[in-house]
Amino acid sequence: MIRVCILGATGSIGVSTLDVIKQHAHQFKVVALTANQDVERLFQQCVEFLPSYAVMADAAAAEQLAARLAHFDEITVLSGVEGLKHVASLPEVDTVMAAIVGGAGLLPTLAAAQAGKRVLLANKEALVMSGQLFLDAVHQHGAQLLPIDSEHNAIFQCMPASFTQHGVKNLTAVGVSRILLTASGGPFRNYPLEQLGSVTPEQACNHPKWKMGRKISVDSATMMNKGLEVIEACWLFNTPPERIEVLIHPQSVIHSMVEYVDGSTLAQLGNPDMRTPIAHALAFPERMTSGVARLNLLEIAKLEFEPMDFARFPCLRLAYEAMQAGGTTTAILNAANEIAVEAFLAGKLRFTAIAELIEQTLSRLNGRAANTLEIILEDDTRARQLAEELLTTL
Repeated sequence: MIRVCILGATGSIGVSTLDVIKQHAHQFKVVALTANQDVERLFQQCVEFLPSYAVMADAAAAEQLAARLAHFDEITVLSGVEGLKHVASLPEVDTVMAAIVGGAGLLPTLAAAQAGKRVLLANKEALVMSGQLFLDAVHQHGAQLLPIDSEHNAIFQCMPASFTQHGVKNLTAVGVSRILLTASGGPFRNYPLEQLGSVTPEQACNHPKWKMGRKISVDSATMMNKGLEVIEACWLFNTPPERIEVLIHPQSVIHSMVEYVDGSTLAQLGNPDMRTPIAHALAFPERMTSGVARLNLLEIAKLEFEPMDFARFPCLRLAYEAMQAGGTTTAILNAANEIAVEAFLAGKLRFTAIAELIEQTLSRLNGRAANTLEIILEDDTRARQLAEELLTTL
């Protein structure tokens, strides 16, 4: 029996994880579920899966949940960052699904790594913000890190066994020349450039292929999501950004590719459904059913690819530049993006001003060596404060 903690249970990844677990109830036990403020959905999940712990990041929401679960004596309700860190490091937990969106997921995900858990990483910001610090925790405490993002999971599946199973962390040594990340292009791939400034949050969240939360949907529309994935891939696969190329692939069938020095290119294909990488990581190194429909290549008929347009998607350029700068620059990038997306969703910022706000924040804050968690969190805070101030100028 594999005992699981799901950080971010009410989001799209958390819901998909529970769906896969439900299909294999004899193999998995849900020990802890967490959410931010969605009391109703977490309550329903608790009733169905009966975890030992339920955590709300928001204290007021935790009080509401505790009242709703008053008759469930077996469920302990906790709150805040300390509650999240506590359940992520419980001795009785084997596997932690890290699916909290944004920088808020860093501390509990790091706690899971420090507790030596198998960490299923859907929260890309943990690596974007803390990079080497996070990987050091994984190695020092004997944790195992498995990627959940469809692109990184695809790359992982296309890597040789010597990389994925024996800890070899040098792509050149295993014959890999470069990584090809695919991107659907989002809702604005062919949208008139002169009209991008007037698009609405509803338009930005209407992704043509994937069903995701609003923040991630906006990131996909600006291509910042792909930029964060480039940064994450650099850390996961120990490679510089210049060896990662992003290709537009509208069908979202090839989730990413790995090119080898002998001319071979391996690709992982599947329907655009996050239950595939979730099932892969939950069962690794075995395989199990996910509930995802089989891929029908005859129905798809063709697979298309286009070069990346950095003029249309400046956020991707900013992410490459931040990774090349190193240190806390990627944490600053992420923080400014979170403020910008939140403002856009609230109707306070134009869509095209998201990249402008991020670029201005990066130009005014110099990154530092990311040697400690304190430095990373300080620069995260500084970036958020500056981005808030700059909002009034855009």
